[in-house]
Amino acid sequence: MNTDLHNIDLNLLTVFVQIYQDRKVSVAADNLGLSQPTISNALSRLRRLLDDEVFLRTARGMQPTPLADQLALPIANALTAIREALARQLVFDATTSTRQFTMAMTDIGEFHFLPRLMKSLELAAPGVSISTIRSTAVNLKFEMESGKVDLALGHLPDLTTDFHRRKLFSQRYVCLFRKGHAMDCKTPSLDAFSIAEHAVVISAGTGHGRADDLIEDAGIKRRIRLHVPHFVALADILESSDLIATVPEAFAIRSVKHFSLTYVPHPVDLPKIDIGLFWHARYHRDPANRWLRDQVVSHFRSGDA
Repeated sequence: MNTDLHNIDLNLLTVFVQIYQDRKVSVAADNLGLSQPTISNALSRLRRLLDDEVFLRTARGMQPTPLADQLALPIANALTAIREALARQLVFDATTSTRQFTMAMTDIGEFHFLPRLMKSLELAAPGVSISTIRSTAVNLKFEMESGKVDLALGHLPDLTTDFHRRKLFSQRYVCLFRKGHAMDCKTPSLDAFSIAEHAVVISAGTGHGRADDLIEDAGIKRRIRLHVPHFVALADILESSDLIATVPEAFAIRSVKHFSLTYVPHPVDLPKIDIGLFWHARYHRDPANRWLRDQVVSHFRSGDA
């Protein structure tokens, strides 16, 4: 008997189980949707592979040999296990899943995406949990390729080869500061912007980092009094000082709702940036990944995306 798996065709095992169940070549052929010559050829290959007659023609149909009796149940169970494993790959039931997804985003992304997303998951997927990491804190390409990070959100121009992208919306930059600030007018001048004292969020590798680069490339000098690594405390800081900050408009809109702040169009001509949803090509057809992508797109994709 040749037990080298490289020489075993899975289709032969399917034919073997079907003949064992039906005991007739013609019936097995009908049930498998194959011709009788195809079934007979498969049976001949099985006999050579196993070095055994496997089935003998009798008046009562195809009767299994002792070896066939010995192999029938283990092979049938193995084929069932393979079918069930493949079926599980094609289905993701969010209502019963307890999977933890990991998403890469900035803290400003957490402000924007998580409240609405988590509210939605309470009903759609009560057992699913979300973990976030900073896209700049890890080797994002490697982490997403290995499946440790499921999705990334934001302006991530480095994620190109082997990645899929879906645009969600575009974002413009504005100037944010406390109410009553010297720049609190409809059209603050570029001189006023330069003279003001600035708080800057260090966000290398993100869309916000790109905005800072464009301001510097334009030769505009800023009086930077404060550098912070994230947006978490920025609104509190601006409310109690004369500092101003260049921020995405979504963050400004949220901030003026909860703090005594206001914002104006940015005096520097900064281009809008696209905020996108990214996933690795390896998981493009993964049902769980696709389900989470659909959740994000349904809640955050704007009409012009």
